[in-house]
Amino acid sequence: MTGAGFSDNLKMLFKKADVLLQFIYINIGIFIIIRISILICKLFNVEAGSFLNYLELPSSFFYFIRRPWTILTYMFLHYDLLHILFNMLWLYWFGKIFLIIFNGRQLGGLYVLSGIGGGLFYMLAFTVFPYFDKLPDPSYLLGASASVLAIVVAPAVAAPNFQLRLLIFGNIRLKYIAIATILLDVYFWSKNMDDAGSHIAHLGGALIGVWFALCLPKGKDITSPVNHLIDKLVIFFSPKPKMTVTYNNSNRTGQTRQETDPEYNARKKREEEELNRILDKLKKSGYESLSPDEKKNLFNAGK
Repeated sequence: MTGAGFSDNLKMLFKKADVLLQFIYINIGIFIIIRISILICKLFNVEAGSFLNYLELPSSFFYFIRRPWTILTYMFLHYDLLHILFNMLWLYWFGKIFLIIFNGRQLGGLYVLSGIGGGLFYMLAFTVFPYFDKLPDPSYLLGASASVLAIVVAPAVAAPNFQLRLLIFGNIRLKYIAIATILLDVYFWSKNMDDAGSHIAHLGGALIGVWFALCLPKGKDITSPVNHLIDKLVIFFSPKPKMTVTYNNSNRTGQTRQETDPEYNARKKREEEELNRILDKLKKSGYESLSPDEKKNLFNAGK
Protein backbone atom coordinates (compact mmCIF):
# COMPACT_ATOMS: atom_id res chain seq x y z
CA MET A 1 0.00 0.00 0.00
CA THR A 2 1.43 3.38 -0.99
CA GLY A 3 1.74 6.27 1.42
CA ALA A 4 -0.88 8.19 -0.53
CA GLY A 5 -3.23 5.22 -0.42
CA PHE A 6 -2.80 4.81 3.33
CA SER A 7 -3.45 8.52 3.85
CA ASP A 8 -6.57 8.40 1.68
CA ASN A 9 -7.86 5.40 3.63
CA LEU A 10 -7.38 7.25 6.92
CA LYS A 11 -9.21 10.28 5.57
CA MET A 12 -12.07 8.10 4.35
CA LEU A 13 -12.25 6.29 7.70
CA PHE A 14 -12.43 9.62 9.51
CA LYS A 15 -15.08 11.08 7.19
CA LYS A 16 -17.35 8.03 7.50
CA ALA A 17 -17.13 7.99 11.30
CA ASP A 18 -19.70 9.69 13.53
CA VAL A 19 -18.73 12.60 15.79
CA LEU A 20 -17.95 10.29 18.72
CA LEU A 21 -15.47 8.19 16.76
CA GLN A 22 -13.97 11.29 15.13
CA PHE A 23 -13.08 12.71 18.54
CA ILE A 24 -11.59 9.37 19.58
CA TYR A 25 -9.56 9.22 16.35
CA ILE A 26 -8.27 12.77 16.94
CA ASN A 27 -7.14 11.88 20.48
CA ILE A 28 -5.43 8.68 19.34
CA GLY A 29 -3.77 10.38 16.37
CA ILE A 30 -2.35 13.15 18.54
CA PHE A 31 -1.18 10.58 21.11
CA ILE A 32 0.76 8.69 18.41
CA ILE A 33 2.33 11.91 17.10
CA ILE A 34 3.32 12.95 20.63
CA ARG A 35 4.90 9.59 21.45
CA ILE A 36 6.91 9.62 18.21
CA SER A 37 7.98 13.21 18.92
CA ILE A 38 9.13 12.29 22.44
CA LEU A 39 11.14 9.37 21.04
CA ILE A 40 12.84 11.59 18.45
CA CYS A 41 13.66 14.17 21.13
CA LYS A 42 15.29 11.50 23.29
CA LEU A 43 17.43 10.33 20.38
CA PHE A 44 18.78 13.87 19.97
CA ASN A 45 19.05 14.52 23.73
CA VAL A 46 16.40 17.23 23.51
CA GLU A 47 14.01 17.84 26.40
CA ALA A 48 10.53 17.13 25.01
CA GLY A 49 8.88 19.33 27.61
CA SER A 50 10.44 22.37 25.97
CA PHE A 51 7.81 22.24 23.21
CA LEU A 52 5.07 20.08 24.76
CA ASN A 53 4.45 22.76 27.38
CA TYR A 54 3.18 24.92 24.55
CA LEU A 55 0.27 22.48 24.15
CA GLU A 56 -0.53 21.89 27.83
CA LEU A 57 -2.73 24.28 29.80
CA PRO A 58 -0.69 26.29 32.33
CA SER A 59 -2.07 26.87 35.83
CA SER A 60 -1.16 30.55 35.71
CA PHE A 61 -3.38 33.07 33.92
CA PHE A 62 -0.19 35.04 33.21
CA TYR A 63 1.24 32.18 31.15
CA PHE A 64 -2.15 31.36 29.64
CA ILE A 65 -2.51 34.85 28.17
CA ARG A 66 0.67 34.19 26.19
CA ARG A 67 -0.56 30.71 25.10
CA PRO A 68 -4.35 31.05 24.72
CA TRP A 69 -4.60 28.12 22.30
CA THR A 70 -3.76 25.72 25.15
CA ILE A 71 -7.36 25.95 26.44
CA LEU A 72 -8.22 23.81 23.38
CA THR A 73 -5.09 21.74 22.75
CA TYR A 74 -4.77 20.36 26.29
CA MET A 75 -8.05 18.43 26.08
CA PHE A 76 -6.72 16.28 23.21
CA LEU A 77 -3.31 15.66 24.78
CA HIS A 78 -2.18 12.40 26.46
CA TYR A 79 1.30 11.08 27.14
CA ASP A 80 0.65 7.79 28.96
CA LEU A 81 -1.00 4.76 27.39
CA LEU A 82 -3.23 4.01 30.39
CA HIS A 83 -4.34 7.64 30.54
CA ILE A 84 -5.62 7.71 26.98
CA LEU A 85 -6.91 4.12 27.17
CA PHE A 86 -9.22 4.79 30.11
CA ASN A 87 -10.33 8.17 28.79
CA MET A 88 -11.18 6.82 25.35
CA LEU A 89 -12.98 3.76 26.74
CA TRP A 90 -15.16 5.95 28.97
CA LEU A 91 -15.72 8.38 26.11
CA TYR A 92 -16.82 5.54 23.81
CA TRP A 93 -19.10 3.77 26.30
CA PHE A 94 -20.83 6.85 27.61
CA GLY A 95 -20.68 8.63 24.27
CA LYS A 96 -22.89 5.87 22.88
CA ILE A 97 -25.39 6.48 25.67
CA PHE A 98 -25.12 10.24 25.13
CA LEU A 99 -26.06 9.79 21.46
CA ILE A 100 -29.20 7.88 22.42
CA ILE A 101 -30.45 10.85 24.46
CA PHE A 102 -28.86 13.78 22.62
CA ASN A 103 -27.28 14.25 19.16
CA GLY A 104 -23.81 14.27 17.65
CA ARG A 105 -23.53 18.04 17.35
CA GLN A 106 -24.26 18.38 21.05
CA LEU A 107 -21.65 15.73 21.90
CA GLY A 108 -18.96 17.58 19.98
CA GLY A 109 -19.99 20.94 21.39
CA LEU A 110 -20.13 19.64 24.96
CA TYR A 111 -16.72 17.96 24.65
CA VAL A 112 -15.13 21.29 23.73
CA LEU A 113 -17.22 23.45 26.07
CA SER A 114 -16.65 21.25 29.14
CA GLY A 115 -12.95 21.06 28.31
CA ILE A 116 -12.82 24.85 28.32
CA GLY A 117 -14.82 24.99 31.54
CA GLY A 118 -12.59 22.43 33.23
CA GLY A 119 -9.51 24.37 32.16
CA LEU A 120 -10.88 27.60 33.63
CA PHE A 121 -11.68 25.81 36.92
CA TYR A 122 -8.10 24.53 36.95
CA MET A 123 -6.54 27.96 36.58
CA LEU A 124 -9.00 29.49 39.04
CA ALA A 125 -8.13 26.86 41.67
CA PHE A 126 -4.43 27.75 41.47
CA THR A 127 -5.35 31.40 41.90
CA VAL A 128 -7.78 30.97 44.82
CA PHE A 129 -6.45 28.16 47.02
CA PRO A 130 -3.20 28.75 48.98
CA TYR A 131 -2.44 25.01 48.93
CA PHE A 132 -1.21 25.30 45.35
CA ASP A 133 1.40 27.93 46.23
CA LYS A 134 3.90 25.18 47.05
CA LEU A 135 3.52 23.54 43.63
CA PRO A 136 5.64 24.48 40.60
CA ASP A 137 4.57 27.70 38.91
CA PRO A 138 3.26 27.09 36.43
CA SER A 139 1.92 23.56 36.68
CA TYR A 140 0.31 22.04 33.60
CA LEU A 141 -2.93 20.25 32.75
CA LEU A 142 -3.54 17.78 29.95
CA GLY A 143 -6.05 15.09 29.02
CA ALA A 144 -9.69 14.66 28.03
CA SER A 145 -10.98 13.76 31.50
CA ALA A 146 -12.96 16.98 32.06
CA SER A 147 -14.70 16.55 28.70
CA VAL A 148 -15.33 12.83 29.30
CA LEU A 149 -16.89 13.46 32.73
CA ALA A 150 -19.33 15.94 31.18
CA ILE A 151 -20.41 13.28 28.67
CA VAL A 152 -20.82 10.79 31.55
CA VAL A 153 -22.84 13.15 33.72
CA ALA A 154 -25.13 14.84 31.16
CA PRO A 155 -27.12 11.68 30.23
CA ALA A 156 -27.39 10.77 33.92
CA VAL A 157 -29.02 14.14 34.65
CA ALA A 158 -31.33 13.99 31.63
CA ALA A 159 -32.31 10.29 32.05
CA PRO A 160 -31.30 9.26 35.60
CA ASN A 161 -33.27 5.99 35.53
CA PHE A 162 -31.77 4.78 32.24
CA GLN A 163 -30.42 1.31 33.04
CA LEU A 164 -27.17 -0.35 32.00
CA ARG A 165 -26.40 -4.03 32.40
CA LEU A 166 -22.98 -4.51 33.95
CA LEU A 167 -21.21 -7.86 33.92
CA ILE A 168 -20.99 -8.33 37.69
CA PHE A 169 -23.58 -5.93 39.12
CA GLY A 170 -26.46 -6.53 36.71
CA ASN A 171 -28.80 -3.67 35.83
CA ILE A 172 -27.72 -0.32 37.32
CA ARG A 173 -29.33 3.06 36.80
CA LEU A 174 -27.27 5.65 35.04
CA LYS A 175 -27.45 8.13 37.92
CA TYR A 176 -25.68 5.69 40.24
CA ILE A 177 -22.89 5.12 37.73
CA ALA A 178 -22.38 8.88 37.38
CA ILE A 179 -22.33 9.35 41.17
CA ALA A 180 -19.84 6.49 41.56
CA THR A 181 -17.63 8.04 38.87
CA ILE A 182 -17.58 11.39 40.67
CA LEU A 183 -16.85 9.76 44.04
CA LEU A 184 -14.04 7.72 42.49
CA ASP A 185 -12.50 10.91 41.12
CA VAL A 186 -12.75 12.54 44.57
CA TYR A 187 -11.10 9.45 46.11
CA PHE A 188 -8.10 9.71 43.79
CA TRP A 189 -8.00 13.42 44.58
CA SER A 190 -7.67 12.64 48.30
CA LYS A 191 -4.94 10.07 47.56
CA ASN A 192 -2.76 12.59 45.74
CA MET A 193 -3.33 16.19 46.79
CA ASP A 194 -0.54 17.41 44.53
CA ASP A 195 -2.76 16.42 41.61
CA ALA A 196 -5.79 18.22 43.08
CA GLY A 197 -5.79 20.78 40.28
CA SER A 198 -6.56 18.20 37.62
CA HIS A 199 -9.38 16.70 39.70
CA ILE A 200 -10.88 20.16 40.17
CA ALA A 201 -10.78 20.47 36.38
CA HIS A 202 -12.59 17.12 36.10
CA LEU A 203 -15.34 18.30 38.43
CA GLY A 204 -15.55 21.57 36.51
CA GLY A 205 -16.19 19.62 33.33
CA ALA A 206 -18.84 17.55 35.13
CA LEU A 207 -20.61 20.75 36.25
CA ILE A 208 -20.73 21.92 32.62
CA GLY A 209 -22.38 18.58 31.77
CA VAL A 210 -24.99 19.13 34.50
CA TRP A 211 -25.59 22.69 33.26
CA PHE A 212 -26.07 21.47 29.69
CA ALA A 213 -28.59 18.78 30.71
CA LEU A 214 -30.59 21.17 32.91
CA CYS A 215 -30.74 23.95 30.32
CA LEU A 216 -31.81 21.82 27.36
CA PRO A 217 -35.41 21.12 28.53
CA LYS A 218 -35.84 24.89 28.89
CA GLY A 219 -35.04 25.32 25.21
CA LYS A 220 -31.47 26.57 25.73
CA ASP A 221 -28.62 24.59 24.19
CA ILE A 222 -25.38 25.93 25.70
CA THR A 223 -23.35 24.04 23.09
CA SER A 224 -24.80 26.11 20.22
CA PRO A 225 -22.14 28.90 20.29
CA VAL A 226 -19.36 26.30 20.21
CA ASN A 227 -21.00 24.43 17.35
CA HIS A 228 -21.49 27.65 15.38
CA LEU A 229 -17.77 28.37 15.79
CA ILE A 230 -16.89 24.83 14.66
CA ASP A 231 -19.18 25.27 11.65
CA LYS A 232 -17.41 28.51 10.72
CA LEU A 233 -14.04 26.75 10.93
CA VAL A 234 -15.33 23.87 8.77
CA ILE A 235 -16.52 26.37 6.15
CA PHE A 236 -13.26 28.34 6.30
CA PHE A 237 -11.03 25.28 5.77
CA SER A 238 -13.27 23.62 3.16
CA PRO A 239 -12.30 23.89 -0.52
CA LYS A 240 -14.03 26.83 -2.20
CA PRO A 241 -15.91 26.29 -5.48
CA LYS A 242 -14.65 28.09 -8.53
CA MET A 243 -16.49 31.33 -9.14
CA THR A 244 -17.89 32.16 -12.56
CA VAL A 245 -19.03 35.62 -13.61
CA THR A 246 -22.00 36.04 -15.94
CA TYR A 247 -23.24 39.28 -17.48
CA ASN A 248 -26.86 40.16 -18.05
CA ASN A 249 -27.50 43.15 -20.31
CA SER A 250 -31.22 43.17 -19.74
CA ASN A 251 -32.67 45.90 -17.56
CA ARG A 252 -34.81 45.10 -14.53
CA THR A 253 -38.23 46.63 -14.81
CA GLY A 254 -39.98 44.72 -12.04
CA GLN A 255 -40.24 46.05 -8.53
CA THR A 256 -39.29 44.12 -5.42
CA ARG A 257 -41.23 44.14 -2.17
CA GLN A 258 -39.42 44.50 1.16
CA GLU A 259 -39.70 41.46 3.42
CA THR A 260 -41.77 41.70 6.57
CA ASP A 261 -40.12 40.69 9.87
CA PRO A 262 -41.93 37.29 10.04
CA GLU A 263 -40.93 36.53 6.44
CA TYR A 264 -37.31 37.50 7.12
CA ASN A 265 -37.15 35.36 10.28
CA ALA A 266 -38.73 32.38 8.51
CA ARG A 267 -36.26 32.66 5.61
CA LYS A 268 -33.28 32.91 7.98
CA LYS A 269 -34.48 29.86 9.87
CA ARG A 270 -34.78 27.85 6.63
CA GLU A 271 -31.30 28.95 5.56
CA GLU A 272 -29.81 27.99 8.93
CA GLU A 273 -31.46 24.56 8.86
CA GLU A 274 -30.20 23.98 5.32
CA LEU A 275 -26.68 25.06 6.29
CA ASN A 276 -26.68 22.67 9.27
CA ARG A 277 -27.78 19.84 6.97
CA ILE A 278 -24.98 20.64 4.51
CA LEU A 279 -22.40 20.83 7.30
CA ASP A 280 -23.49 17.46 8.68
CA LYS A 281 -23.17 15.96 5.19
CA LEU A 282 -19.77 17.61 4.75
CA LYS A 283 -18.47 16.18 8.04
CA LYS A 284 -19.76 12.67 7.29
CA SER A 285 -19.05 12.29 3.57
CA GLY A 286 -16.58 15.00 2.58
CA TYR A 287 -16.68 17.99 0.26
CA GLU A 288 -16.96 16.01 -2.97
CA SER A 289 -20.28 14.49 -1.84
CA LEU A 290 -21.96 17.91 -1.98
CA SER A 291 -24.07 18.88 -4.97
CA PRO A 292 -23.21 22.06 -6.93
CA ASP A 293 -26.05 23.93 -5.22
CA GLU A 294 -24.88 22.74 -1.80
CA LYS A 295 -21.32 23.87 -2.53
CA LYS A 296 -22.65 27.25 -3.65
CA ASN A 297 -24.72 27.65 -0.47
CA LEU A 298 -21.73 26.65 1.66
CA PHE A 299 -19.51 29.17 -0.11
CA ASN A 300 -22.08 31.96 0.28
CA ALA A 301 -22.46 31.20 3.99
CA GLY A 302 -18.72 31.62 4.48
CA LYS A 303 -18.63 35.10 2.97
